[in-house]
Amino acid sequence: MPQIKKTVTKKNTIKKTPAKKSAKKRKNAKNTTKASIGQRLLSFIWGFFWKSTLAFVAFMVIAGIYFDKKIERKLDGSTWTLPAQIYARPLTIEPLQLLSPNALISELKMLNYRPVRVVNSAGQFSVKGERVTIYRRTFDFPDGFIGKDKLAITFTKGIVKSIKNSQGQLLERVKLEPLLLSRLHSDQIEDRVFVPFERIPDLFIDTLLLMEDRNYYHHQGISPLAIVRAFIVNFKAGYTVQGGSTLTQQLAKNLFLTQERSLWRKFQEAYIAVLMDYKYSKDKLLEAYLNEVYLAQNGKSGVYGIGLASDFYFARPINELRIEQIALLVAIIKGPSYYNPRRNPERALARRDLVLRMMVEKGLINSNDYKYAVSDPLSLSDRTALNHRANPAFISFLHRELKRQVPAAVRKQSGLHIFTSIDPVAQQGAEFAVQKGLALVDKKQPASLQGAMVISDREAAELRAIVSGRDVKFSGFNRALDANRPIGSLVKPAVYLTALEQGYQLQDKLDDKQIVLKNSTGQRWQPNNYDRKFRGSVSVEEALYKSLNVPTVNLGMKVGLGNVIDTLHKLGIQEKIKAYPSLVLGSVSLSPFEVAQMYQPITTQGRYQPLQMIRSIVAKEGELLYQRDQSSEQRFSTVAVNQLTNTLSKVTSEGTARSLRWRNPGQSFAGKTGTTNNLKDSWFVGFDSEEVVTTWVGRDDNKSAELTGSSGALVLFSQYMKQKNN
Repeated sequence: MPQIKKTVTKKNTIKKTPAKKSAKKRKNAKNTTKASIGQRLLSFIWGFFWKSTLAFVAFMVIAGIYFDKKIERKLDGSTWTLPAQIYARPLTIEPLQLLSPNALISELKMLNYRPVRVVNSAGQFSVKGERVTIYRRTFDFPDGFIGKDKLAITFTKGIVKSIKNSQGQLLERVKLEPLLLSRLHSDQIEDRVFVPFERIPDLFIDTLLLMEDRNYYHHQGISPLAIVRAFIVNFKAGYTVQGGSTLTQQLAKNLFLTQERSLWRKFQEAYIAVLMDYKYSKDKLLEAYLNEVYLAQNGKSGVYGIGLASDFYFARPINELRIEQIALLVAIIKGPSYYNPRRNPERALARRDLVLRMMVEKGLINSNDYKYAVSDPLSLSDRTALNHRANPAFISFLHRELKRQVPAAVRKQSGLHIFTSIDPVAQQGAEFAVQKGLALVDKKQPASLQGAMVISDREAAELRAIVSGRDVKFSGFNRALDANRPIGSLVKPAVYLTALEQGYQLQDKLDDKQIVLKNSTGQRWQPNNYDRKFRGSVSVEEALYKSLNVPTVNLGMKVGLGNVIDTLHKLGIQEKIKAYPSLVLGSVSLSPFEVAQMYQPITTQGRYQPLQMIRSIVAKEGELLYQRDQSSEQRFSTVAVNQLTNTLSKVTSEGTARSLRWRNPGQSFAGKTGTTNNLKDSWFVGFDSEEVVTTWVGRDDNKSAELTGSSGALVLFSQYMKQKNN
């Protein structure tokens, strides 16, 4: 028995051992499997991490290269395609010059100089009796830079007596900066005035950073603390009330990105900001920001940059803004629509005053400055500040002259400075004269009348002013350039000049008797004088200043129609002209500008020069790209031309324009009236010692205006000369 139990025990031992081992193996295997899964999971996570990291690094590198190239193209080259800036002629002042204090003050106001009691900064002037003190602005002219200076100009009886600078030295000549007339931009070119960093007032920069990005010069393009702070504020409010973007991020968004609100856009904005901050100086980026920032809407065009915004809101350059104006401009940056001072003046004023309080609290201004600044109203310029100088008539002529005279390679450059001969005082006077003159003519003869006026400089053969209709801002049909109408008796000086060149004398006699002419087809033409009378015989001089038709036809046939046509071409008419006898009475059709060109050599002793407007063109970097050719050609004898102009003086004293004696007493002119068949067109060309003024009055539908040259166009001329000499 004992032996049997022993055996049983052995058996049992033998049976249990494999089971234990198997369980242990399973347990070990299970543990091994768990360990293997854990290792594989860790391995997967690690692999995913480093691969993702590698992919992210690769993405950041590729994105960085892509963004870097975009940044370089934008900031290393021309950041913006700038519009061409069109300038008027600068006012030059010399001792003994005919210039009244009122005329000078009028020019200063056009240039937005401020009248003050004591002149102490650029852009100001004061008046004391016969002395005008000006603090002239700096300006980079085509022939050199002129710095700011205080000038004292003394007058006596409408003449400049003396000019002194701030050191008390007598000057022989001074020049004021020219008026900016317009900027040529399109839908593809944003209107903008670039302001270099060194010309931005320190107070403006300090105020901007105070309100928008206090740590600008200390962060690396992004501000993590600002982002966290904005997140907390927005989370508490439940909606976006504060942004965390730096000025560098705002610049990145404005230059490269859209206004879309998304994490991807914010990531791009931050990344580009960091890259820009690494590559460029803080001053360079701040300059770009201040020239890019959107600040207003001017019709269909946006107002970008503080240079243009300063002109738009205050009609003066950024470096002349007062403290309260700087504060308002900084206030508007926060939200141009929300703080629009013209739409929401109370909201804008409250924001401006907040900026002023911050300025005085942080020591940017003192308490007295704050007291005066906060008490001032918004002091905005006229709503049309950017548009009031532009005149479609001369802009149209400018485009044509650019195309005709200036190489395409020059025209296509960005930011050109185009200096013209336009006289803003003459332009203003011409616009008034056309409107006032047409109103006076309408009272006597109501009709749908239109008018045009071209004013040119006698000696320089330059365009001073041009008006193309009653509505001077209308940009449609340009009557001054494109209204080709019969010129009537305006052609007669060409006939008489031809005769004088051939040796005729003013006292030679011409027949004034009834005549009948036949053309090659047998058609009869019987010209008559305007008064239907015949005088038998008259002198060459009398026939011209009384504008007699029959003697003129006789003279034209004697000197030869071909020779008259040659004279017209030498005077500057380029169109082909047919040799009909009616030519000598004005059957040829010309525009007011072509008529002005025709009379130019007559007023300059026979010297021909094409009428032009562009004087010079300068690149934005200051390089002279184009200069007008000022050479002239002597085409007629001075003796003949002087005889002609002396007779044209009699036109205004004894002839068809003698009404100027009572219309403009004390003033002396020479000129010629022109009236066409059925009184359809009324013309007058008059000139004094400085200017040639060409005027036309008629109807667009070509119906009779029922006006002679003296009852229509001469009235507009008279109004202009009254304005000029007041």
